[in-house]
Amino acid sequence: MHFDFEKPIQELIDQLEKAKETHSKGKVAMDDTIKTLEAKIEQTKKDIYGHLSGWQKVQISRHPERPYALDYIYGMAPDFMELHGDRNVKDDKAMIGGFGSIDGQSYLFIGQQKGRNTKDRQYRNFGMPNPEGYRKALRLMKLAEKFNRPIITLIDTPGASPGLEAEERGQGEAIAKNLMEMAVLKVPVICIIIGEGASGGALGIGVGDKVLMMENTWYSVISPESCSSILWRTWEFKEKAADALKLTANDMLQNGLIDGIIEEPLGGAHNDIEKSIASVKKEIKKIYKSLKDKPSEELIMERIDKFSKMGVVRELEA
Repeated sequence: MHFDFEKPIQELIDQLEKAKETHSKGKVAMDDTIKTLEAKIEQTKKDIYGHLSGWQKVQISRHPERPYALDYIYGMAPDFMELHGDRNVKDDKAMIGGFGSIDGQSYLFIGQQKGRNTKDRQYRNFGMPNPEGYRKALRLMKLAEKFNRPIITLIDTPGASPGLEAEERGQGEAIAKNLMEMAVLKVPVICIIIGEGASGGALGIGVGDKVLMMENTWYSVISPESCSSILWRTWEFKEKAADALKLTANDMLQNGLIDGIIEEPLGGAHNDIEKSIASVKKEIKKIYKSLKDKPSEELIMERIDKFSKMGVVRELEA
């Protein structure tokens, strides 16, 4: 799959393949042409991927071959054991969680999981959790707190499930409770946006000591399409909406809403999944090392203080 803005790269790749085919047949020596095309491809990639718009980053975050939560979890913690159910309604397949270890250190992993094909996407509800998903996540986080295990959340959702049944079962309350409870967890919490980070669906597992975004991801109160639909009554202005929302990792870091950016392979995480997983693993280990010796009270106060400082508040005189 290739996006429109990647067409110049694909055209050069096609030329390179033809040159290699001609060279392999021994008809014409193409060594210089091949080297020139390879260098041109590399430079074109740097030019394109180094100047992506907000909408283009949204597109990359949705690439169907991009690694999902379980890819990262099993890649970092092969002994991962998934736990199920919220002990109230059912097991939400869009929200996964369980314990696993990275280099001997045990963690609780919570993540939103999408599907690779039509059947799997339906099974995972397209990565959109229901209230029982957030309640399952909270149940597991309290379990991790009980056994003094750090928590890693991997955020990748187009939003919480918007259906009538989800609202009837208390979608808003479930997300709000997670925000409240995550703010006062006594163990380190590291949140990483690995794909889409939309609305309260993302924020419901997004309160942590450190919040990071991968390079080609987005984090916003609303998707560009929905924003365009509300403001202009059409999806045609989604690119304009993406720029206005300031939803990229660079925008979020500049506005002080996240703590760091994890670099991706050139062109996106799907171009080198192993390297992407290794980058996330390295960042988790580094951050946990800086948090593990802090007293619980200090962790909680710093976490609350960090989120309390976000935004601008103006008090009007009476």
